[in-house]
Amino acid sequence: MLPMTAMDRHIFKELKKIVGKENFTTAKEDLLCYSYDGTGKTFLPAAIAFPANTKEISAIMKLATHAQFPVVPRGAATGMTGGSLPIQGGLVLAMNRLNNILEIDEQNHVAVVEPGVINGQFREQLEEKDLFYPPDPASLKFCTMGGNVAECAGGPSAVKYGVTRDYVLGLEVVLPDGRIMQTGVRTAKGVVGYDLTRLFIGSEGTLGIITKITVKLISLPIAKKTFLANCASLAGATEMVTHILKSITPCTLEYLDNTALEIVREKIPFPLDSKVKALLLIEVDGDPVSVETQAEQLKHLLQDQKELLSLREAATAEDVDSLWTARRAVSPSAFALKPDKISEDIVVPRTAIPHLVEYAERLAREYNIPIFTFGHAGDGNIHVNIMLDKKIPEEVDKAQAAKEKLFKEVIALSGTLSGEHGVGITKAPFISMELDQTSMDVMQSLKNFFDPHDILNPGKIFPTENKS
Repeated sequence: MLPMTAMDRHIFKELKKIVGKENFTTAKEDLLCYSYDGTGKTFLPAAIAFPANTKEISAIMKLATHAQFPVVPRGAATGMTGGSLPIQGGLVLAMNRLNNILEIDEQNHVAVVEPGVINGQFREQLEEKDLFYPPDPASLKFCTMGGNVAECAGGPSAVKYGVTRDYVLGLEVVLPDGRIMQTGVRTAKGVVGYDLTRLFIGSEGTLGIITKITVKLISLPIAKKTFLANCASLAGATEMVTHILKSITPCTLEYLDNTALEIVREKIPFPLDSKVKALLLIEVDGDPVSVETQAEQLKHLLQDQKELLSLREAATAEDVDSLWTARRAVSPSAFALKPDKISEDIVVPRTAIPHLVEYAERLAREYNIPIFTFGHAGDGNIHVNIMLDKKIPEEVDKAQAAKEKLFKEVIALSGTLSGEHGVGITKAPFISMELDQTSMDVMQSLKNFFDPHDILNPGKIFPTENKS
């Protein structure tokens, strides 16, 4: 494969012919803008192309196969594991021009979108038609549908509605050799042949480039109630989660530990007592009658909980927006603690949440570095943030040691190393903790079959040196 320095003027000329010279750049300032993602790591590509359609992407991949240079598809680059980083240089394929909602079939509850469509904007258009696409990652205001599919994104609504793979019916995919393939169906059922759609969901752009996405929709819930449970301890809050889920299924069940709470305290619309050490953000939705019933059940379930200091309902839409602004601000606000962080999205069985969060607190004490947790308590998907200053080698060593211990504990609890962030490069050295050798061999064989020259997003998922 050609390294980035070997992508010569002839290749650049051919790429300009495909996408137009105004949609191709090798300018240093542009390359820098497409060299990083949510990890903060930086790898400079040789060039950036902005294709407009499937045909152009197909032509690019045919050229890449012939000339043997790497191609890395990129959406909004909000990923937290390095999935869109051009770690071997080559060409970044920026997908933002493929940003059309091609169809909304209101009768059959199906939509077709291009990968550059912003998740939140798609949801807003659907709401105007009383339709709902549930997957709602924290970055929904700017993350793209293509990236969501490539990582199998989740979000707070997953506890009730599931994740991206539960809504994708079919895909259009450009393979590494330029061939175009259609997968899946537009119907509720379909079992003709292998389920290739699921194979590409969560594949992190290593098997093909997604150019169209067909998703199923559901009716928009017409009523919702939002509650904030103020808790005296994190252990008490996480134990309440299991108690709640025995009787009702909220559409959202999020928690913040004390550190997370402190960094967004000013954004919370309600005054908080100094005794509050953890929060639960709880929402129930549906028709007005069922929502009222669920709300009363929730109040009844929590009335005798000793660790509950208060349960407060958001009275206005502004209060709800403020609560969600605070929740979604946790991760970016964490840099008030330290200039750098390792952000992990492990998942454990719900009953193991109290143990896992207590273990994270123990690691913080053991290594004397800030570690805090928040996340999707309803489905066991916990975001563990290990804060550090990468300019201090001792802190880097401590953070990496804490991360490895955390992963070992997650596997011991029958959990998984990633719920929605994917593997990318940051988790690649650790996947053998979770996957047996036969599984990894089969996955590598699939990669080799689809991409024998390792052109498409090389260096991702599978362990190599210097990825952690």
